[in-house]
Amino acid sequence: MTMPFYASVEQVMRDRSELARKGIARGRGVVVLSYSRGVLFVAENLSTALHKVSEIYDRIGFAAVGRYNEYENLRQAGIRHADVRGYSYDRRDVTGRALANAYAQTLGTIFSEQHKPFEVELCVAEVGTDPDSDQLYHLTYDGSIVDAPDFVVMGGQADVISTALKESFRQDMDTAEAVAAAVAALSSVSTSVNGAGTRTLGVGQLEVAVLDRSRPRRAFRRITGAALTALLASTDIPPAETGPDEDAGDATSAETATEGDGANGEPSTGI
Repeated sequence: MTMPFYASVEQVMRDRSELARKGIARGRGVVVLSYSRGVLFVAENLSTALHKVSEIYDRIGFAAVGRYNEYENLRQAGIRHADVRGYSYDRRDVTGRALANAYAQTLGTIFSEQHKPFEVELCVAEVGTDPDSDQLYHLTYDGSIVDAPDFVVMGGQADVISTALKESFRQDMDTAEAVAAAVAALSSVSTSVNGAGTRTLGVGQLEVAVLDRSRPRRAFRRITGAALTALLASTDIPPAETGPDEDAGDATSAETATEGDGANGEPSTGI
């Protein structure tokens, strides 16, 4: 008689955590920060079709890194949750805090009850009437949630990006200054094995959006094309376009969308 396979609960949870962390670590960085005009989202993203940043409701935005099909399901579920709540009660009852709590419960349940956890990291942001009333919630793969006061950094080498962003972050920045600070922080991540490589991120490698606090209702808007080029030019950041060789590596299917090559040449599992 063969003995059934046994693993302790602690070992199972450690294995799940390691799996999720490795998947997230292969993802390109995302910065979400509060500034004078609203909440800014800046993501390193080579794909023009698969978004890492999105609108959820009137004044609520969403950003994510990790496995695309998993966080896309969460994004759509969040939109449905917000629409139903706003229709059933009042649009003012749809808040970033309530949505973040719903995501935390979902991620926590998946992490503890399913064999494979979601390889995702999320940020739910709600713009307020002033920077002090902005709400940024950082959620991890196991359902942990943190209320971030100024900015959230996600993806591979988040610690390096956070350190660089702290040096230039100010809450009274205008849009150009905020974009410059976020792009500089994302560019601080080395691309070489020995850590000596430098790089410049241009229009073709960035996804930028804002929750504009001056808008009366739907605050979310994307900054693309000529507007983004002009914004980068005003901050002395070269508006370099992505070359064809870089784009060729991106997956075209949502089920297999990747965010770039991981360590040791392994394919990424997220966007």
